[in-house]
Amino acid sequence: MTRTYANPVWPGYFADPFVLRARGRFWAFGTGGGEAEQRLVGLVSDDLVTWEPTGPVLDPATVPAGRTHHWAPEVTELDGRFWLYYSAGVADREHAIRAAVSDEPGGPYRDTGAVLTPDEPFAIDPSPFLDLDGGRYLFYCADRLVGERVGTVVLVDRMLDPTTLAGDPRPVVSPTADWQLFLRDRPMYGGVHDWFTCEGGFCVLRDGTYWCLYSGGNWQEPGYGVAAARAPSPLGPWTEEVGEAPAVIRTDPAHALGPGHASVVSDDAGQEWLVYHAWDLAGTARRMCIDPLVWTSTGPVCQGPSSGARPAPVVRHPAG
Repeated sequence: MTRTYANPVWPGYFADPFVLRARGRFWAFGTGGGEAEQRLVGLVSDDLVTWEPTGPVLDPATVPAGRTHHWAPEVTELDGRFWLYYSAGVADREHAIRAAVSDEPGGPYRDTGAVLTPDEPFAIDPSPFLDLDGGRYLFYCADRLVGERVGTVVLVDRMLDPTTLAGDPRPVVSPTADWQLFLRDRPMYGGVHDWFTCEGGFCVLRDGTYWCLYSGGNWQEPGYGVAAARAPSPLGPWTEEVGEAPAVIRTDPAHALGPGHASVVSDDAGQEWLVYHAWDLAGTARRMCIDPLVWTSTGPVCQGPSSGARPAPVVRHPAG
């Protein structure tokens, strides 16, 4: 009998989902606690469909003082240890990228005290990337007040070590389309701007091409979705065929609203899955969903958002 699943795969609030496969299991990290209390939360699964909580993601003794809101964690493995990157700030202000470390994929992670973006007034959504030659990079998002559409952009920088960037961020994605509008007449940095947002960028290498999948627009609105840019190397140059709407995944009013801020993981059949959050139709919470990701001649496309029963990911040897 074919196993099936239905979205969402976790009923609780779980925004900005990232999934790591390590030590025979799937580990999910996200922003939890709802809109008022934003903290890092973790789940674990043997099959990408059935999940259970892992306990505190951050070691409470090392949570940065005065930084009450924690967003969008991602994890990478290095020399047998696991490094978690996230942003910490107060509400939606003063966010900076931080690093935490653990000997176990599920944590708890001990914040190192390192701030990777000391020169940015606002930096969020870190995503570590390991290249084939062993080079390590960090994709992240920061604010820029230049160009026709000002707002939040996706950048990439080389990692000198797990807690230090080279300090030479390169542009990856900047707002170029109307669908990336976050808010008109937004007071920011001493002025009032029509504010555009590109966020949640992460890198996937496919057939020699580097792809940055990112989310754009206002995460609270139906127009929010995922698009993709491409480059010959992690440092670019990055190009994108801009459309009138996000091409990877977008709102389906019958199934889910505002799908985005995603990650990609493969099952044992080699099928890639887009793991993303989406609002339920009542608009009460962002919840974790999964759907197949396919590659076309123009780039990646997610076969979703879906809500009914679909064939589940193939996991041949789940942990016992």
